[in-house]
Order: sequence, then structure tokens, then C-alpha cells
Amino acid sequence: MSKIVLATRNKGKIKEIKELLSTLCPELEVLGLDSFPNIGEIPETGNTFEENALQKARTVCELTGLISLADDSGLVVPAIGGEPGVYSARYSGPDATDEKNNAKLLAKMQNLAEPERYAYFACVMAVCAPDGQTLVAHGKWEGKIAFQPKGEHGFGYDPIFIDKESGRHAAEMTREEKNKISHRAKALKELLKKWTNFYKKIKNKS
Repeated sequence: MSKIVLATRNKGKIKEIKELLSTLCPELEVLGLDSFPNIGEIPETGNTFEENALQKARTVCELTGLISLADDSGLVVPAIGGEPGVYSARYSGPDATDEKNNAKLLAKMQNLAEPERYAYFACVMAVCAPDGQTLVAHGKWEGKIAFQPKGEHGFGYDPIFIDKESGRHAAEMTREEKNKISHRAKALKELLKKWTNFYKKIKNKS
């Protein structure tokens, strides 16, 4: 089993995860859901990032017969009750775009002072194998929400998220810089630390 399916059609996520996997685990052939056009939209009905990630991974694994990796991630702002949380991608409604999501969040936080603007990106990665085994890993990227967007790179909330360590907006970072410190990178690194034992069990059962 040298193939793994990423349970997403988000081009930004696919590109980022492919690059991270190629660096950390080069022997895997990484496929996206664009390689499986018959698979429709996968509902995300969980109340947590972990529930959604496992739901997506299991569904795609069942439909493809291959190991599947799904991630569910989002931005969490404790001062406003953890929003946007699991609704990060669709925060501004059914026709949500990155720009609309960012605008809604900035409007909601307009009266919050600097100390209240703490935020973090959370990521849960889940892998499901055809034999039913699962593997879960978590990642967290801490920072704060800016008062206005800045930067030309990245996607999602990157223009309004300021990295805690460097003080730079995520959208000011190159992909290579972001891939070293992002929530997704941290989750993937944790996952790959557990990968050898996980993969060994799969091979022993096959």
C-alpha cells in the first residue's frame, strides 16, 4: 500500500499536504479526491475537528479501498466563544469565500483590544486503513487576529492571522516558511512519528 488518498478537494490543502508528505515520507504516492471524481461531497456533521477528520477518512477509505488521510482544521478565537471553529470554511454562510469569512471575523472582533485577539489554528489529521485501523494526530499554531489583512500568500484566514513567534501575518510567509510552523505541519509530523508502527500493523494483517 504505497498510495494514500487525501480526503479533500481544497487545492490549497492538497498542495500543502503533498509538499509536507513528500518531505517527510517520500515513498508514498499522494492522491487527492480529484483522482476520484465519482466521490461526491462528504458531509462534516461532527462537533469537533477530530470527529470530522475521522468521518471523512473513514468514508473515503471505504469508497476507494485505500488508506485515506483527512484533516479538519480551523481557526479558534476563544474571546468569541471559539468561533469560527469547525465552521471556519463556511463561516460567512453557504456562499462563503475566504474574503467574506475574513470580513465577518474582523467585524465581529472590531471592538476587541489586543489582549483579547489571541487565536490559534487547530488541525486534526486522521488516517483510516481498509482493515479499520485509525491513527489521529493534533497540531496547533498560536497567534492573534490582526485589525486588517496583510500579505499575498496562503489561503483562508492567513491574511489576518499573526504568528505569535515572528509577529508576521501568515500570508506574508512563503509556503516553505509556513510549512515549518503551521498547525497542519505539526499535526502531520506527529502523525508520521506514529506511522511506522501503524503501517507495520496494516502489513501484518494483509
